[in-house]
Amino acid sequence: MTPLEVIAILVAGVGAGAINAIVGSGTLITFPTLVAFGFPPVTATMSNAIGLVAGGVSGTWGYRRELAGQGPRLRWQIPASLCGAILGSWLLLHLPETVFELVVPVLLILALILVVLQPKIQAWAKQRGSHEAGLSTTRLTLLTVGTFAVGVYGGYFTAAQGILLMGVMGAILPESLQRMNGAKNLLSLIVNVVAATAYTLVAFDRISWAAAGLIAVGSLIGGVLGARYGRRLSPTALRGTIVIVGLIGLFRLLA
Repeated sequence: MTPLEVIAILVAGVGAGAINAIVGSGTLITFPTLVAFGFPPVTATMSNAIGLVAGGVSGTWGYRRELAGQGPRLRWQIPASLCGAILGSWLLLHLPETVFELVVPVLLILALILVVLQPKIQAWAKQRGSHEAGLSTTRLTLLTVGTFAVGVYGGYFTAAQGILLMGVMGAILPESLQRMNGAKNLLSLIVNVVAATAYTLVAFDRISWAAAGLIAVGSLIGGVLGARYGRRLSPTALRGTIVIVGLIGLFRLLA
């Protein structure tokens, strides 16, 4: 790699780590950067997933306060993300890339709609008394299935999985955006760890370890910055950030 490529990938890693901690979809920065420098799509996907693990660690640690009290739900969501990521990683190594590329824009649009409608959905749920009664078995099942589905997607492509998670949780959970963001960071980290492990074991020679290392250093720094400033955003500002980043990602996916 040239010095320019090294700097560009490192900076992209910082941006991706920060965006992942605040919103998700940081892959939409690093993945196109690697492809633009001539990395094959599958190599870029695997190298990116490995590099972003570091940013996931720093972002999750930065939001550890928001995770307090979410254990009962996470006991269901963590295994769902784990199993979904395993399946998604297997699919990346065995299916044509075009399969999920057709589905990604639709999922992203749906997630953004759910994020925008979250206040109305939660207001409707509150009127029905679901907040006071706690999370019903039906809603917990839907949450688990939705988390599993996003895990499959994240294990395969990783881009925008945070927005998808926020959309799913926002439509089901009686929680603030910041607390859901903490859970999103943890679950996304699990998916990335599983994917990174699978890629390392099965396709070690297809990974660009130089690119992965640069993204790791950058995303580690970005995760710290994102967690520090992301929790200061109001619900409206955070929701707006999610939508803006999601629309940019959708444009880049369709362009």
